[in-house]
Amino acid sequence: MDSAQIIERIKQKQARIGVIGLGYVGLPLILEFAERGFPVLGFDVDQAKVVQLLDGLSYFRHIPSERVARALSPRFDATTDFARLAECDAILMCIPTPLTSHRDPDLSFVEATTDTVAKHLRAGQLVILESTTYPGTTREVVVPRLERSGLVAGRDFLVAYSPEREDPANPKFTTGTIPKVVGGLTPACTLAAKTLYEAVVTQAVEVSSCDAAEASKILENTFRAVNIALVNELKVVFNRMGIDVWEVIDAAATKPFGFMRFTPGPGLGGHCIPIDPFYLTWKAREYDMATRFIEMAGEVNTSMPYYVCQRLLEALSRNGKGIADARVLLVGLAYKKNVDDDRESPSYKLIEILEGWGARVDYHDPFIPEIRKSRSHAKLTGRAGVDLETAGDYDVVLISTDHDTIDWSLLKERARLIVDTRGVYRSTDPKIIPA
Repeated sequence: MDSAQIIERIKQKQARIGVIGLGYVGLPLILEFAERGFPVLGFDVDQAKVVQLLDGLSYFRHIPSERVARALSPRFDATTDFARLAECDAILMCIPTPLTSHRDPDLSFVEATTDTVAKHLRAGQLVILESTTYPGTTREVVVPRLERSGLVAGRDFLVAYSPEREDPANPKFTTGTIPKVVGGLTPACTLAAKTLYEAVVTQAVEVSSCDAAEASKILENTFRAVNIALVNELKVVFNRMGIDVWEVIDAAATKPFGFMRFTPGPGLGGHCIPIDPFYLTWKAREYDMATRFIEMAGEVNTSMPYYVCQRLLEALSRNGKGIADARVLLVGLAYKKNVDDDRESPSYKLIEILEGWGARVDYHDPFIPEIRKSRSHAKLTGRAGVDLETAGDYDVVLISTDHDTIDWSLLKERARLIVDTRGVYRSTDPKIIPA
């Protein structure tokens, strides 16, 4: 099958789409293709996820089970059998790209998945990497591993990169309404990938190469990381000056041009923004380049949990209480409001710091009743949340995530002392400490 054949199969919605990784990126993508009439096959190493999906159940709060059930047979199937990759015309890899303990790129998941694809690769397939990574990954890492199959990229099979742009629980933008950037190894690869995404999203934006597409994603997230670092640093400065940073941001945001609103917080969270800039700084060193601006932003954002905990310590001290054996109620585990996504959440760093100082920390999050197993916070697995009505039993309440469903009036009424990192409370109150 040449590129013209797969393009025609895509246009006729006969191409079977295989998606590897049934997480926050892969599952919405699968559902979008299934709802547009494509036969779809989902792959994951987690048998529990596959079983839930085949039962018509969703494991994400923002994706209703009814949507999964509607997409099932004959359009959608899920499996842990990667030999079935040979059934697919297009294979989309939606897999984690974390950092090592030394903040270097960890491509082990990409490498292992690519090696699996290579074992079952056949001529005529289109392989697309969606994971956020440094420029050059597709060309330097993915392609050589795929070519171990004996097939040649760009001739026997097609390769492209298209970065994911998921924003879970965003009511304004969904998978189908967010434009997709597409860059292929060759013009034919780009055309095939663009045709595929144009069938399910509002716009596919073509760039000249895989490297350019990878760089576009890094730019998007580095832009956010740098601007968040700016307002986080200003928060510290303005606090020292006795100025309310939230009032300042609200005022500046009235300018109809030349300003974009960013808000401070307890640190960075999510699967992209805390990680992606470090991928770029790592790659830049290969070219003898120093990314001082980006690295400085990373330092500011990484320091925020320590700043917040120091503010909490000072607040307790003013109330005549030390941190050792202090009871702290952390409100919010998710990395942002109104989601159950706790990946890279700064809340975990806050718990680590405070418990390292001798405090006893409980948490409340309406969307995360129990801490799930993770690589970074394994020792917290299984810890259950507490009821918000117990807030009065704690020496201090620390607001890390400002979910809309939380009864903030009740919390203010019950709590003895509140350290607020999200600007929930805007009125002056001696028991509310901005941080």
